[in-house]
Amino acid sequence: MAFQAGVLNMGGFMACHRFVSHVTGFATFFGYEYSQKDRGHAWGMLIVPLFFLFGAMVSGYLVDIRLKLHKKPKYYIAYAVMLVLILIATLGGWLGWFGPFGASLEESRNGYLLLILLCFTCGVQNGTITSVSRSVVRTTHLTGITTDLGIGLVRIFNKSTLGSEHTEFVENEYKATSMRLGIITMFVLGSVLAGFVYPVAGFWGFLIPAFTTGILLVSMIYFQIITPRKRQAAA
Repeated sequence: MAFQAGVLNMGGFMACHRFVSHVTGFATFFGYEYSQKDRGHAWGMLIVPLFFLFGAMVSGYLVDIRLKLHKKPKYYIAYAVMLVLILIATLGGWLGWFGPFGASLEESRNGYLLLILLCFTCGVQNGTITSVSRSVVRTTHLTGITTDLGIGLVRIFNKSTLGSEHTEFVENEYKATSMRLGIITMFVLGSVLAGFVYPVAGFWGFLIPAFTTGILLVSMIYFQIITPRKRQAAA
C-alpha cells in the first residue's frame, strides 16, 4: 500500500503539479494562493483536501465502525471503491477529460476533478490501514512514520540504558522499526518507478496502482467471501 501511495502521489504531481497523498501541501498552497490577487485557486486548494477527509470517512464506515461493533470489516468494498476511482482517473485522462498530462491547473480541463479522485482514493486507503493498525500505521505519507522511526531508533540504541525490565518493549520496537523502514522504502520505490513511468505512459501510469488495488480486492473477496462460504458448505 505504501508503494501504491508513492505511485499515486507522483502521478498527481506529474499530472497537475500537486501532491495528493497528504493534506499538508494543500494547506500550504492555500496560503500561497490566497496571498495572490486572483484567489480563485485558493478555494480550490481548500476544497480538494476535503475529499481526502471524505475518503477516510468512507473507510471509517466500512472498516473502523464494523471493527468496533465486532463485525467483519468490508475491506473488499473499500478496495473496490479505490479501484473504481483509479480507473476513472486512468480512462478519464485517456479520453481527455483532464486535458494534457502535465498541464498546470490553469491550463488543464477538470484538473481539480482529477485531484479530487486521487485525494479521495488516498483518503480511503489511509483510513483503511489506520483502522486496521489501530492508528499505528499510515501508508500515504511519511511524516508520522519518520517521526516514529526516529523515536524507535533512540529506544533501540539505548537498550542497555533502559534495562532488563524493558526487554520485551525494546524487542517489539525492533519489529516496529523494521515495518517503518519497509513502509518508507516502498513509498520511495513507488515514487521512483512512477518518475520513470508517467513521462512515458501519461495517464496510463495509473494502471500500476489499479493493478495493485485489484490484487488486494481479489484477495479480500477470496478471504472474506469465498473462503467463509466454503467453510460453511463443508460444515
